This record gives sequence, C-alpha cells and structure tokens, in this order.
Amino acid sequence: MCIGIPMQVADLEPGHAICVGRGERRRVNTALVGDLQLGDWLLVFLDSAQERISATRADEVNATLDLLAAVQTGEGGGAAAGFPLPSQLSAADLLVLTGTDNTMETPT
Repeated sequence: MCIGIPMQVADLEPGHAICVGRGERRRVNTALVGDLQLGDWLLVFLDSAQERISATRADEVNATLDLLAAVQTGEGGGAAAGFPLPSQLSAADLLVLTGTDNTMETPT
C-alpha cells in the first residue's frame, strides 16, 4: 500500500520541488501538478507529487498519519471505528455487504 505524505514546497527547481513534511526534506517530481509557488502543499507518493492540496487537507492527512503511527506503537487504537467492522456483523449482514445475499425471492 502506498500512503501519500503531505509536504510543503520550500524551494523550486525545473520539474521538481524541494519539499518538507513529517520531519523529512525531499526532492519531489512535480510533473503531475503544474506550476507551483513556495508554500504550496502537495500530496507526495514515492517522491512524486500527485495532487496539490490545501493546508487544511494537509492537516487532516497529517492527523490521520499520526493516529496510524500511534496504533503501530501501541499507543492508540481504543477509539471506535465509526462504522460496523466486518468482525461485528452477522453472517446475513456480511452476505448483504458482499452482494451475495441469496435470500431475496426471484420472480417466477
């Protein structure tokens, strides 16, 4: 799985930007995002900017990444998911979820 990292443009080079984010400084390919200005926020995957994002969106992604990091170190994970987990569903609910519910009558 590839996870996008929010990074802010600190310097510009032709076709690239020097970006900072999450304690790192990287040279990022900017071919997919067009012209940039210092201070712009990018969502970076494998040193390639895939999307220009707002500062608010960067904060949201960083908060989510912080939660994931906390769970990985055993510091989090006690919060509710906000939706029913498959492990908490009945067999009938799982069939409906996967689209394999055969309990519906078929017209004759």
